[in-house]
Amino acid sequence: MNRTDSNNGGHFITLEGGDGSGKTTQIELLANFLNERGIDVHITREPGGTRLGEALREIILHNVDPINDKVELLLLFAARSQHVTNVIKPRLSNGQWVLSDRFTDATFAYQGGGRQMGIKDIEVLQTLVQGDFRPDKTILLDLPVEQGILRLTRRGETRDRIEQQDLAFKQRVREAYLERYHQYRSRIALVDASASIHEVHKAITIEISNMVSSSENRNGN
Repeated sequence: MNRTDSNNGGHFITLEGGDGSGKTTQIELLANFLNERGIDVHITREPGGTRLGEALREIILHNVDPINDKVELLLLFAARSQHVTNVIKPRLSNGQWVLSDRFTDATFAYQGGGRQMGIKDIEVLQTLVQGDFRPDKTILLDLPVEQGILRLTRRGETRDRIEQQDLAFKQRVREAYLERYHQYRSRIALVDASASIHEVHKAITIEISNMVSSSENRNGN
């Protein structure tokens, strides 16, 4: 079940995808696209989005000591609870569009698929933290795992705990994402992230065109 407060004019859009899929670049391009059309946008990310969330992000992604899988899962949902309550919902209620670099689909993909944790456990925490709150639209940037690894290598940046996982882990993540897409096709749009930056951006704008038109009509543009 999706949000019920979109009548205020705000929309919640999430960008998902494996490592190296280009989410950060595309979320910035999408924000610019929306701003040019008079739409007020807030960019955020998970884990993160709040002071507490960013502190937990540092632990989840860069902690030196090993982290138990269950602890990792609980930290993610703790950060998400703060994020949804203090940032996402208030901004949507004020009519802003919220663009998030990852949300709960990432947990089903990385912890459910990659770490092979129980989906039922994730669903229980999802219900506890979010109730029936879901994004209006999720853009899944799909990229072959090998291409994602190559992109990360070319960046030359230090990899976090998740990015350091092996090929089998990353393949399970991709498969879990695609399973989510097939399960929730009315909400999740699949975009080929192996295309050029311009082509991917164009595909994303097409996927949200109805929401943009509705917002422009509301604003009298």
